[in-house]
Amino acid sequence: MNIFKLVSKNLLRRRGRFIFTLLGITIGMASFVALLSMGDNLRSEVSRQADDLGADIIVMGRVDCPFIHRAVLAGEQLLESVPREIVSQIAAINGITAAIPYLTLGTSIQEVHITLVGILPDEMKAHRGWNIESGTFFSDENERSVVVGSGIATSARFDLQVGDMLTFRGQSFPIAAILQETGSNDDISVFMPLGIAQETFGLDDYVSFIVVTVDDVAHTERYIAAIMDIANLSVSTNEELLSSVLLILGSLDITLQLIAGVALIAASFGIINTMMTAIYERRREIGILRATGCKRGMIFRIFILESGLYGLLGGLFGFAVGFVVSRLAAPLIEQNEFVAVLGNPDTAVTVSGSLLFTVLGLSVLISIVSGLYPAWKASKLTPMEAIRNV
Repeated sequence: MNIFKLVSKNLLRRRGRFIFTLLGITIGMASFVALLSMGDNLRSEVSRQADDLGADIIVMGRVDCPFIHRAVLAGEQLLESVPREIVSQIAAINGITAAIPYLTLGTSIQEVHITLVGILPDEMKAHRGWNIESGTFFSDENERSVVVGSGIATSARFDLQVGDMLTFRGQSFPIAAILQETGSNDDISVFMPLGIAQETFGLDDYVSFIVVTVDDVAHTERYIAAIMDIANLSVSTNEELLSSVLLILGSLDITLQLIAGVALIAASFGIINTMMTAIYERRREIGILRATGCKRGMIFRIFILESGLYGLLGGLFGFAVGFVVSRLAAPLIEQNEFVAVLGNPDTAVTVSGSLLFTVLGLSVLISIVSGLYPAWKASKLTPMEAIRNV
C-alpha cells in the first residue's frame, strides 16, 4: 500500500472542503507572517536609526518618556528645553570628543509637514558624514539659507533645485545645497544654521537635545555624572534610548501576535472539524483496511500525515500571502504616529529564510497537534464497528 498516494487521494476527495480548510490555515499563517515580519523589521529600522544618530550619550530636557525618545530617533519636533550655553561646557569635559546640538522644529513646505533642524553646520556635517549632491554647503553659521535632504528635494510634490526659495515664518531662504541620500531621516529634513533658526522662529537660545560622543564608552557613567554636574537635565546612553523605544515596540508585538494567535487557533479547529468529518465519511474504508490487516498505528499515521500536509501547504501559501500583505500594509502602518520612524515602506517588508522555516514548522506542528484526536479516534475503530455503521 502506497500511503502517500492514499493520503493525497483522501485530501482531494472533497475538493471544496480541502480548499476551505487550507484557506483557514493559510489565513492564520499569513497574518502571523505579516505581523511578525513587520515587527521584526520595525525593530531593525529603529536600531539602524539609533546607529545613524551616532550618539554615545543624549542630553535632553527633564522628560523621561519613550515617546520623547522615539521623537529623538525619528528627528521630529521637540520642545527646545536645553540651554545652548551648556554645549560648549559639555564639549570641554575631558574625554568627550564632540557635543552636537539639535533644534528640531515642525514647519511645512507647500502645506506638507516637514521637520526643520537647526544645526551648527561644520560640526553637524563632520558628525553625520554628509556628502553634497549639488550646491555648496553653508559657508558659516550666519548664512541665511537652507540645506535640503535628498528625499524632499526629489519628491514629486516638491521637485526642489539649488537656488529655489523656501519660506518659513514669512521669510524666504534660498536652497544652498542638496544632500546625497543617506537612508536616514536626514533625507526628509531641512537644515538651517542654529542661530538663524532660533531668530526666524522667535526662540530663545535653547536647543532640543544634544548628541555627545566620547573617546571611551567604558567610562560612559563617568561622563554622564560630569554632564549632570553641569546642568539638571536628562542624560541617557544610546542603549538606554533604544531600549526605551523597543520596550513599546515589544508591547505592540505581543498584541499583534495575540491577534495572529486567534487566527491560528481558529484554523486548528477547522482542521479538527475536517478530520473528524473525514473519519465519519471513511468508516467503511477504515474498516476494510483494518480487516485486511492494517494496524492501528498505520491508521493513526495516515490521519496524522493528512493533517501535517494541511499544515505544510498552509504554511507555504501563508508565507507567500503574508509577504504580499506586509508589502501592501507597510505604507498604511507608516502613517501611524509612533512608527513614523521608518525611513521608507520597503524596510518593512523583507522576510528571512529563518522566518520561512519558523512558519513552516509552526504550521505543521499546529496541524499535527490538531489532528491527534481525530487520528486517535480513527485508529480506535474496529473492523466490525466501522463496517456496521456504514
